[in-house]
Parts: sequence; C-alpha cells; structure tokens
Amino acid sequence: MTKTQTLTAVAIALTVLALPAAGGAQTAQQPAQQPALGNGAVSYGADGGEYTPEGFALRGRAEVIQGQNRLRADAINGIVASGDLRRVEASGNVYFVTPDQTIRGDRAVYTLAANEVVVTGDVILTQGQNVLTGGRLTYNTKTESARMEGASTNGGRIRGVFYPENSGN
Repeated sequence: MTKTQTLTAVAIALTVLALPAAGGAQTAQQPAQQPALGNGAVSYGADGGEYTPEGFALRGRAEVIQGQNRLRADAINGIVASGDLRRVEASGNVYFVTPDQTIRGDRAVYTLAANEVVVTGDVILTQGQNVLTGGRLTYNTKTESARMEGASTNGGRIRGVFYPENSGN
C-alpha cells in the first residue's frame, strides 16, 4: 500500500469516527442524532476515498453498511455541516438494501434530518416477489414507507406486480 493510499484509508476511518451521528453514538458535547442508514456502527468500503472538513467521498464499488441496511453505489459522498453528517449522495448503480426491501436506481440522496432516501432514475423496488418500478421513489427510513412516482420514459406511469399472501384457502 502506498503512502497516499494509507493516508486516504486513515482519513476515511477518521471520518467515520468523527461523525457520531452516523453511528448513533453520543458524547457529552453532542446530543443523540438520528442514525444514518440504520442502527449501530458504520462500516464502509471503496476502491478509494478522501475526507475534507466539508465531507467525504468514496469512489469505486463504494459501500456503507449500518445495522442491516446497506447503501452501495459507484460513488458515495457525505456532506458534513457543523461536524454532523447531514446528507449522503450516491450515484451510479445505486442499491439501498434493507432486511425486507431492495431499492435500485441511478442516483440516491439520503437526508438524515428527514429520515428520507430519494432514489431517481430507473427505480426498481422489490419486496419478496413484489416489484414496483418508476422514476422516483421516496423512502422513509424511520416509518419504512415508500412513495413511487412515474418516469417520463413510460408516460409518467408506475408499474407493479404484487403477489397476495396465501390465505390458506
């Protein structure tokens, strides 16, 4: 590993440690924040990355995992303000995976204060065998509710296939 790669890895590690809101950690100086992506420690991986006081950037097979939730994309950027992680932006082959759902799209923006992930592009939401497609999906990480809007490429319509649960009859 080159000196630059080592320094980059250390900077990214410090980023995660310096962002207690992302891990749901508390300090005496800082109140508890809504955790990013889920509960517990945050782990990440990428082919490369960097950190500045304004945020961090992960490039190439970027992945952020917290609890049972995972955000994966070609690139993931975090925006920091006043020492707190405020927003996470992912672009290129975006996947947001929870224990029950998988959301795929071209771009995603996660706003921590709103507990909201907005996925745009060719969006596909799957839950078990059920599939819903459209152009824009808004997902609330706290309530686990989702709203899909149509894509302009298919006449502004959403499409879905839903399989009813067996009722035993």
